[in-house]
Amino acid sequence: MKIAIGNDHGAYSYKNEIMDMLIKEGYEVINVGCDGPESVDYPDYAKKVADLVANKEVDFGIVMCGTGIGISIAANKVKGIRCALCTDVTMARLTREHNDANMLSMGQRTTGIETAKDIVHTFLTTPFSNGERHIARIKKIAELEK
Repeated sequence: MKIAIGNDHGAYSYKNEIMDMLIKEGYEVINVGCDGPESVDYPDYAKKVADLVANKEVDFGIVMCGTGIGISIAANKVKGIRCALCTDVTMARLTREHNDANMLSMGQRTTGIETAKDIVHTFLTTPFSNGERHIARIKKIAELEK
């Protein structure tokens, strides 16, 4: 499975730890995030990851900033993206089961690293439920993009 990961300066250390975890678990990881504390603009990194996901060049995307809020808002502006900001494993599980989310967002300032790793693992290993009501709702979300 191929994962794109991107971040701004507010989450570069989490990105590195999560990338290491994913590589050890056998995922192919594409790093399009920043690698240091110098200030950068999170919409640029959200778009890089979202474009890879929307174009089906990767299976899933992970984006991070200080809170995860701004970068998730930016990612969701790209057609075909369903990026969920998750702060615990229940949110990660439910967004995959119910929303078929294709991107995960987290915040380095708001979520501990071990919890973040658990969220990533849950997000990537939880399948979409394929429930009729969920499929219908996802179609309605896609209609909003037109």
